Amino acid sequence: MALIGYARVSTDEQDTAAQLDALRAAGCSEILEDKASGGSRSRPNLGRALARVGPGDTLLVVRIDRLARSLSHLLEIVETLRAKGGYFRSINDPIDTSSAQGMLMTQMLGAFAEFERALIRERTRAGLKAAGARGAKPGNPKMRARDAAAIEDIRYSLKERHLNELLDGRHRWLPIVQRLRPHLPWGLVLRHIRAITPPTRSFTERTLVKACRTLVNAGYAAPEILNPAPRLPPDARVALLVADRMKTHPGATLRDIASWLSKDLREPTARGGLVWSPQGVKRVISQARSLHLLKD
Repeated sequence: MALIGYARVSTDEQDTAAQLDALRAAGCSEILEDKASGGSRSRPNLGRALARVGPGDTLLVVRIDRLARSLSHLLEIVETLRAKGGYFRSINDPIDTSSAQGMLMTQMLGAFAEFERALIRERTRAGLKAAGARGAKPGNPKMRARDAAAIEDIRYSLKERHLNELLDGRHRWLPIVQRLRPHLPWGLVLRHIRAITPPTRSFTERTLVKACRTLVNAGYAAPEILNPAPRLPPDARVALLVADRMKTHPGATLRDIASWLSKDLREPTARGGLVWSPQGVKRVISQARSLHLLKD
């Protein structure tokens, strides 16, 4: 169970020496640091730090503001770590998600964050209504004037918002991509994602690739998922799918897997049929073992 440290300062004129000393004293086996704004989620070493945390490991910071500047971002990171079986702790704040008290504090922060978002929405609606009553024109005056700097700011904000939207729900679909890519083509990975219940983010093949490229560039996904997929015969492809299903759903029966292949993935059988039988799944499992995709 490793302690992974993360340090951050905002500009090149500052240094992380004090943070590094505190993290080393706390027992961190590895420390990653960024020189970037706390409001930016596109921090390469933050992505690497999150990737380093495995089951039982803890991400450690000196203060919460070194990690995130908003409750939503903090809670998103905590959820990402929780999904991996990891924890988060701040040396100088009362948050340690490995303890019941720390987890309670995190849940309370989540409730406050939702309340804050509701208040902001309410104030925004009231402000727009009042401005309209005064005859004010909606929108950004600089955008109406086609100001180049304003347009660039809007583009940057849209990119940041797109990244934030991807980060919010990625724990449901990105693990599938990282397990199956680049071994299987994007089209088949997309069918796998569309079979998630309840349904997750709506993708086309093009938008799925674009989303994954965005997360790779931001340091939240392994670059290897963008590599070209090898050409595989259909039987080897199905063997990969079934092997992955058995690893992620160890209690699944032959009938369960047959139903999943038929109804959820709509994967054709070796003879081109649309309905899998338990016996057909059993043959695929034998092949997966012969390809060393499953242990005997």
